[in-house]
Amino acid sequence: MGNETHGFSAPRWRLTRWLATTSQRVPDDVRAALIAQLFGTLPIFLGGIVNTTAIAILVAIWHPSPLLIAWCCLEIAISLGRLAVMIHALRAVRRGGRTFTDLTILLAVAWGFTTGLGACLALLTGDWPTAIVVCISAAGMIGGMCFRYVGTPRLATAVIGGALLPATAGALMSGNTILLISAVQAPALLLAMSMAAFQLHRMLVATMMAERENLQRTRVDALTGLANRNGLTRAFETHLAAREFEDAPFALLYLDLDGFKAINDTHGHLVGDRILAMVAERMRVLLASGDTAGRLGGDEFVILTAIGAEAEALALGQAALAAISAPYLLSGGQTLRIGVSIGIAIAPHDGRDWNMLMTRADSALYVAKSRGKAQVALASEVDGDTRALWEARRQAESDPRDHRFAAAG
Repeated sequence: MGNETHGFSAPRWRLTRWLATTSQRVPDDVRAALIAQLFGTLPIFLGGIVNTTAIAILVAIWHPSPLLIAWCCLEIAISLGRLAVMIHALRAVRRGGRTFTDLTILLAVAWGFTTGLGACLALLTGDWPTAIVVCISAAGMIGGMCFRYVGTPRLATAVIGGALLPATAGALMSGNTILLISAVQAPALLLAMSMAAFQLHRMLVATMMAERENLQRTRVDALTGLANRNGLTRAFETHLAAREFEDAPFALLYLDLDGFKAINDTHGHLVGDRILAMVAERMRVLLASGDTAGRLGGDEFVILTAIGAEAEALALGQAALAAISAPYLLSGGQTLRIGVSIGIAIAPHDGRDWNMLMTRADSALYVAKSRGKAQVALASEVDGDTRALWEARRQAESDPRDHRFAAAG
């Protein structure tokens, strides 16, 4: 579950959507990870293609009949098609484009069929050494399909069934009496492997869900449900990966609540925690798609937003100030008020990494507080004298925030 945005497009056609899903309900990010498994890794993918095409070429050379040559050409065409779709998908993911997931699914079914077709034609030649080689290769591919498509067990069943059907037909038409047993073996094998695919799928989903929950705990603040320090740095890295600074700057808003300590001291930490949770709820309302809000700890919050213009960032800061400064109605009709001071830094002008942007936003926050609190200030407003005063203050005070930037990184 390393990558939350796997980038591979979900299938759009009704048949392919059905093949790629099950009745089991899973979160969107887990479903995206399962779809990504359809494409696998290029080295393993190439290994399967080399094996099937090499067997097809050798059989066509050994038995150059029209049917076997046609099968060899079909095997090569489907393999090359799957390879082309795979390469396109890997490139599209890097560019953020759409992948041909529907075509990937259909070609997988076609690949399973050609695997079984090769076994069928080899059995009909009556050349048992050749038939044995092809059938062993087909059996290996069928076993691999069960694991290859464990994320999509319906597709695994379709691919395995597509391979077994022509192979079984070839066994029954071969004229060899002993091979009649395949009429019983093939359905039993399909049933067993299908059950195994669904069981493995359930185990895989359970594992992914557990990983997802663990990941959530490491990236989400338990009190507010916002991103924690780790989650914020991850979101920052996502902004870096998705944007070229010169063309698409973004802003970091650093919020520090005013008067919150008095609430904790007067009303207790339970009330303080409730206020923090309500602050988080109000912050979420302000976020646009792709923005991230997080809590650094205590009464300090951060917003990462795609906004890059100073005027727009200031407008968002003013909106946050108004929302957070509004009265808080608690149970029993009690009403409390707090304020907030906000410092804003904009990448790349104010910095190109997390620590630098946080430092610049921290300086802007000091400017906001020096104006009487409940203010919004930009890092560009921090002049040399103010910066020097801020650095002197930080050195003079044993403020635990001195270490927060390194910890957040």
